[in-house]
Amino acid sequence: MLLHHTAYLDHLTPVGHPERPDRIRAIDRILEHERFQALEREPAPLGAVEDVLLAHPAEYVDMIRNAVPSEGLFRLDMDTTVSPGSWEAAMRAVGGACLAVDEVVSRKVSNAFSASRPPGHHAERIRAMGFCLFNNAAVAARHAQAKHGAERVAVVDFDVHHGNGTQDIFWSDPTLMYCSTHQAPFYPGTGAASETGEHGNIVNAPLSAGDGGAEFREAMDIVILPRLEEFAPDLIIISAGFDAHARDPLGGLNLVETDFAWATERLMDVAARHAQGRVVSLLEGGYDLEGLARSTAAHVMTLMTA
Repeated sequence: MLLHHTAYLDHLTPVGHPERPDRIRAIDRILEHERFQALEREPAPLGAVEDVLLAHPAEYVDMIRNAVPSEGLFRLDMDTTVSPGSWEAAMRAVGGACLAVDEVVSRKVSNAFSASRPPGHHAERIRAMGFCLFNNAAVAARHAQAKHGAERVAVVDFDVHHGNGTQDIFWSDPTLMYCSTHQAPFYPGTGAASETGEHGNIVNAPLSAGDGGAEFREAMDIVILPRLEEFAPDLIIISAGFDAHARDPLGGLNLVETDFAWATERLMDVAARHAQGRVVSLLEGGYDLEGLARSTAAHVMTLMTA
């Protein structure tokens, strides 16, 4: 299942900003290809504030809502901007993530991909940063627990940047696992292998600038996947950032589409053994439009093999 919405185009950023509406247009174009015609598509609904509150306090949610301007742009920090359409876009990103969980956990679909923006994995419990307003993956994980009784949910993140926000929200919760491959040292400065959470539920496998598919696959095989198997999640959520692609202007890794497809397949294998095949994927980064489109296509095509 594909969750999408035109409202994502209305979250505006400054001219030249890498996290721009054209990202969604590039994904929409490639997923209109004939080979994706069998893909079930649903509009992302508006999320419920009650779901956002599973990962963020009310004061933070109110701050984001009140920061949205009636016209023009407002900067929350040097990287993160809101525009008049940002609240709806952010709430549909949350809504799409939660609906994806609902449909997958209830077995209405095998898996789901939410092509949404703004992204979410840098949003900490009480801080917006790195283009992110609400942490969609963390909200989705907590929603799976609150609504569907999931006991253990894992988020696996292969964005080129470490998901400091997801790590922050999951840090002291033994029922949630966060696993990440990412470039380091790099923005946002977190994600050392020594950062393991209060219950050993944080698994970081940092990669060096210039690393490619061989190093990425080794990190997944040796560090991430064994810990994921031990955790035996009821649901796997993928923070699907495609800015580790060799073409991406913001990253220094050299992955290609087949690497993302391989990782997707391996995560689906773990889900088949422990989570009845249940996988939800949420778009994070990816700023070269061609690399983003091709990587998304490879990722979604792999999901469609379930």
